[in-house]
Amino acid sequence: MSHDPQPSQPTVHAPGRALPEGRESPEVPAATHPESPDNFWWVWDSGPCPPTHNMAWDEALLHFVAREDSRPVLRLYGWTVPAASFGYFQRYQTVAAATSLRPLVRRPTGGGLVPHASDWTYALALPAGHPWHRLRAEESYIRLHTWLQTAFRDIGIPTELAPEARRPRPGCCFEGHERHDLLWNGRKIAGAAQRRTRTGLLIQGSIQPPAAGWDRATFHQALLHAAQLLWGVRWKAFEPPDDLIRHHGELLRTRYDQPAYHRRR
Repeated sequence: MSHDPQPSQPTVHAPGRALPEGRESPEVPAATHPESPDNFWWVWDSGPCPPTHNMAWDEALLHFVAREDSRPVLRLYGWTVPAASFGYFQRYQTVAAATSLRPLVRRPTGGGLVPHASDWTYALALPAGHPWHRLRAEESYIRLHTWLQTAFRDIGIPTELAPEARRPRPGCCFEGHERHDLLWNGRKIAGAAQRRTRTGLLIQGSIQPPAAGWDRATFHQALLHAAQLLWGVRWKAFEPPDDLIRHHGELLRTRYDQPAYHRRR
């Protein structure tokens, strides 16, 4: 593989064009003019991966976007086995007592316990030069879930951003909801956690489909189209370059494949 990812244009369907009623995306200008050919993001559908590999890929992407002239990278992925992830600052013993899912993997972002049995998982890594990086955490969360809400609207599924929090059991992310989580029929279906550094922003998100008939591939296409609609994003397919693959391997060897790392708190 080459050092830099090589662009190719994925097919993007356009189911609809209306923003969710009564909802506007936070006013953040695109990094370039919406119609500029330079306003592109990478998209990488990496498919199902082992739990520790998923966490290592996401953290590696946060480091990857620190490169000069980097672009946002959206990673769409699944899990080869049922698992649960938990926030970077959570205590392992508390999490282990709250779920029977194994393995348990510590995320590089914050937040609570998230089951990964049949969810749709994604990560978004943005470089420090991108306007999204400058948003406060709450504004970032609204922007993210407005994007998801627009995508669901495009495929005929009405959702809403939670106007207030409903507290779950301590540490259990999807049993209640926080303000601005995405709700369907009053139930939380999407949440996310963030990690911000001087050189980038990593958002890890999970969508928990509540009903049969929700199609992952259709949603993914709607998600790409919604970014085109909201911000003028042009998508290019991402192939991980050699340096990213090496960093992923280093993170596995030194961190995520080490049981002590996940149990250290």
